[in-house]
Amino acid sequence: MDETSYNLARTQINQQPCVFERALLARAAVCEAAQRISLAEREVVACRQPLVRVSCGQLLTLLRTNSAFALKVKDAQRILPHAMAMKVQCGGLVGLRDLLDPDAAAPDIMKLVRLAQAEYASFAALPFSRIVQGVVHWQGRKRRPPGEPQPS
Repeated sequence: MDETSYNLARTQINQQPCVFERALLARAAVCEAAQRISLAEREVVACRQPLVRVSCGQLLTLLRTNSAFALKVKDAQRILPHAMAMKVQCGGLVGLRDLLDPDAAAPDIMKLVRLAQAEYASFAALPFSRIVQGVVHWQGRKRRPPGEPQPS
């Protein structure tokens, strides 16, 4: 399947893509509203809760904006490289978990969104200086040196 066909099929099958899809696919977070869909030997994540998806979109926009300095990016609205997008999503959720639900093993996106809405007047009122610390400290998987066997 070529990429154009794949993207067309993806758009048709997944009309409500999860905003935090990268974090969920990396297994760095969980979400009750997430629905995993297999497509052409790949996996995509859809959101089953349209209202939660809107809130997640607002939260991710604020995470990107408030993380720009930490990522050394001037324009947070531009398309970020994969590693930076992962840092924003995974690290931002870790920072939010540390703030709102520190006893949780992994960030639960829908739970964190609801806790943030209940505890703060708006997402803009969240203490992003504390949340962005999760972005700064989050690290993705390390690359293996060439020739090193894959773990079994």
